[in-house]
Amino acid sequence: MVFIKLTVRIIWILVFCHGILIEAYSNSDPNSGKTLVVSGKVSSVEGESVPYANIMILGTVKGTYTNPDGTFQIYDLAEGDYTIKVSAIGYKSFSKSVKITNGQISELDLAFEETGVEMPQFTVIADKDRIFSKVPGSVTYIDKNELRNLSPISGNEAIRRSPGVHVVDEEGIGMRVNIGIRGLDPDRSRSVMMMEDGVPIALAPYGEPEMYYTPAIDRMSGVEILKGSGQILYGPQTIGGVVNYITANPPQKEEGLVKIQGGDGGFFAGMVSYGNTFGNTGISVNLLKKRADQVGYVGFDITDFNTKLLFDINSKSSLGVKLGVYNEMSDATYIGLSQTMYDAGGQDFVRMAPDDILDVKRYSLSFSHKYQFSPKVRLNTIAYGYTTTRNWNRQDFSRNTTSNTPPSNWTGVTWGDVNVPNGAIFMRNSTGNRDRQFEVAGVEPRLEIDHNLFSKNNELIIGTRYLYEKAYEQRVNGTKVGVSSGNLVEDEVRTGQAFSAYAQNKLNISERFLLSAGVRLENFDYDRQINRRSFPGIGIRDTLLVANNSITEVIPGVGFNYKPTQLFSLFGGAHRGFAPPRVKDAISNLGEPYELEAEKSWNYELGFRTDIKNWIFLEFTGFMMNFSNQIISISESSGGQGTGLVNGGATTHRGVEGAIVMELSKLFGLQRNKIVYDFNTAIIDAEFSEDRFLGDVNISGNRTPYSPGFFFNSAITFESQSGFGARLLGNYVASQFTDEINSVLPIPNGETGQIDSYFLLDAMVNYNVSKWNSTFNLTVKNLTDERYMVSRRPQGIRLGLPRMVTAGFEFRF
Repeated sequence: MVFIKLTVRIIWILVFCHGILIEAYSNSDPNSGKTLVVSGKVSSVEGESVPYANIMILGTVKGTYTNPDGTFQIYDLAEGDYTIKVSAIGYKSFSKSVKITNGQISELDLAFEETGVEMPQFTVIADKDRIFSKVPGSVTYIDKNELRNLSPISGNEAIRRSPGVHVVDEEGIGMRVNIGIRGLDPDRSRSVMMMEDGVPIALAPYGEPEMYYTPAIDRMSGVEILKGSGQILYGPQTIGGVVNYITANPPQKEEGLVKIQGGDGGFFAGMVSYGNTFGNTGISVNLLKKRADQVGYVGFDITDFNTKLLFDINSKSSLGVKLGVYNEMSDATYIGLSQTMYDAGGQDFVRMAPDDILDVKRYSLSFSHKYQFSPKVRLNTIAYGYTTTRNWNRQDFSRNTTSNTPPSNWTGVTWGDVNVPNGAIFMRNSTGNRDRQFEVAGVEPRLEIDHNLFSKNNELIIGTRYLYEKAYEQRVNGTKVGVSSGNLVEDEVRTGQAFSAYAQNKLNISERFLLSAGVRLENFDYDRQINRRSFPGIGIRDTLLVANNSITEVIPGVGFNYKPTQLFSLFGGAHRGFAPPRVKDAISNLGEPYELEAEKSWNYELGFRTDIKNWIFLEFTGFMMNFSNQIISISESSGGQGTGLVNGGATTHRGVEGAIVMELSKLFGLQRNKIVYDFNTAIIDAEFSEDRFLGDVNISGNRTPYSPGFFFNSAITFESQSGFGARLLGNYVASQFTDEINSVLPIPNGETGQIDSYFLLDAMVNYNVSKWNSTFNLTVKNLTDERYMVSRRPQGIRLGLPRMVTAGFEFRF
């Protein structure tokens, strides 16, 4: 209650400041003294105003959004002929010619002729107006323009542009996304519902929700991030938030793109895409090739092919088909630097296990169908299936002890300092092959109904989902380095069936106040069948151990959005956080169900968004997550031994997050240049909130592992009418603890100890040649060549990417 009261007070202070800002700038309007040359209104085919439509003057940096009533104004254009492009979510873009003569104001009435044909897919944020006035919760939408400005080499760079989201670059280049939202452990993004075009993408969304496959940001047109109560529509994970990657839909007319990026370490990324609509059929095809000899810790080779088909069957029905093929071969490894190696320096990115190979293959197919019974009743259905193979060949090693005796199968290679117990690594002439294959299939129909309960406008969403998943896991121990065959020591099959049902109703109590309430039911039945394993005191034996368990949970949620003015939105909500335990952790190696409860929390948030004078945008959110029992995995990827759980008990996550975006060029009346400054940040206190002893240490009040208390991401972006653009981006992450007792001093093997804070700068420049439909770019990541630690796991210290220079070219047709 103290936190909620404090948050309310802060919000009202900021609301008051918001009023002062409006008053101040109403008396110093950035448009004062400027000449109005074009004004007008944008409407739909039915004659309704279209707010927040994007108005661009092609060939210039001039542009604006329509006001809430659909009107717009453009100032200070020289005499001449111009082309105006108008676009908005859910409509086909169109262009209009306008002539500026003798300072006369051109009045334009612009109307979309028809609605654009969209893929019938699920999206997290239905209405992407500038203040998300119909979304009862905290959200971020990273659009295509932002992705182009970033020139990212991984999706991590884009996702950390959202306030409250901490992203860890595990192997330097961020091939596997590790997202922690509001203080949650980022390891493998286990506490986040990860999707692409509304379809789950984790290995097994319930039993093993881990991101060994991450969609390539190169082919995305946007990313949606939702952290509020609305995420109950997208389970099973409803704790941290929802991240939905969005791919481009088939365009209405022929479009194509060729993009090439190259850089240090033999890095290369090449992408070709083509799209068109032929009659009632749209097609989009994308082929991506990425490789590197060594960037950070890894070299890799990735081929990623995707295609979308859209069939506009009739005026009421459309069908979408999406096919994906992904193939990755990388020399990723779990082994990291010992503390002695880190302190000595000079071996930051040495390949300690050069024969380690990770092979990831993924094949996916989905169908999406939309049927409109009437303008007020719509049925969206998604059916999908995918299979992921994740085979990982990793060399064995052991650490030195006080006796300093190498293992019997030592290769003769040693890393670190043998004079420090546990400070050296003996590489062994044997291999552990961890072979896993996952199969997932699901179907989800969702009915949307506009109705008039209580004589008010309502939108009701009702849906169900059936999901089947199966995991095959084997461990094969090879007797030499790098071999993929050997002795089968573990063999098991894990199966799960999940049924979900949900309902959410949005009630427009008035034009200014939206109330949303919903509930989700999750039922997950799972079993673990162990066919071969090593038994204590007996050894490896074939067996048939089968155990099963079931979890059922009701997940309620409520939220609101209050818009006292057209430029200010106050939102808040509360919902139940839920995440099922991994099947291999919930059932022991002896086939005994632990009957673990699902991870549960109560999540609260209260915040606002505001758009002042169309040049400054503010967002601020206070939040709290109360866990009755936070389950902390000790899988190998999180630095553990690969089995079991750490029962974290009660924990509390509370904090504030915010963002500001200022279009300074509008403020200062710049005519030929566009300058935007943005800043997003989070202050988070995530701690164990009840007595719990580890040895003689009571960890109550300690911070949870891998939860930085403060971080921010900020950028200043410049764009000129001549085509030149530049950006300077900074990212700061405060210090973190890596264990529950909050050890500050590191141990010799480097796996625990404090991680120091770090600050990074990235620089980008680009030049757009309109007549060639081309853009050239140059990017420098980690401009100052900062040496910084991002993690002490899985098995030692991992450093962030050193300075990396890339150059690229993009051609559009």
